[in-house]
Amino acid sequence: MRPTLRRLGPSDWRTWRDVRLAALAESPRAFASSLAKESGYVESDWRDWLDPARGLKAVAENGTGLVGAWVPEDRHGAVELYSMWVHPEWRGQGVGDLLIEDVLAWTAENGHTRVDLWLAEGNVAAERLYERHGFCMTEESQPHPGHEGVLEHVMTRQLSG
Repeated sequence: MRPTLRRLGPSDWRTWRDVRLAALAESPRAFASSLAKESGYVESDWRDWLDPARGLKAVAENGTGLVGAWVPEDRHGAVELYSMWVHPEWRGQGVGDLLIEDVLAWTAENGHTRVDLWLAEGNVAAERLYERHGFCMTEESQPHPGHEGVLEHVMTRQLSG
């Protein structure tokens, strides 16, 4: 049975913090940040991150996964899916699908027609998951901001308007 998903606001800062720190501890190469850095955040940092004006933050119940989405200025109106993580015990059980579906729904709810994401090279399982949801690899890449010697590539999905 798939867990339920919950969108978060500033009052949910402890939930986001706990799942985010678990994700950074378990999959440090997946993120541009680090456990050491974010362990130093205080309540106001977490609350600010969850301000609805800064996009979507959602978790699957019981800390089984998390995802964020926002509209960065440099993506020409595209939503960027980021910080997606699924607890190892829940991988392959539909949690990733649930998280992606919520980002796609949030994108449509907010009038956007494209979702981009950055994928670290070598993350084959994530690439397959995104491809199942209609994302395609582009030619755009950059050095991973958190890990020297690793490239990340843009995958994109156009939503029907």
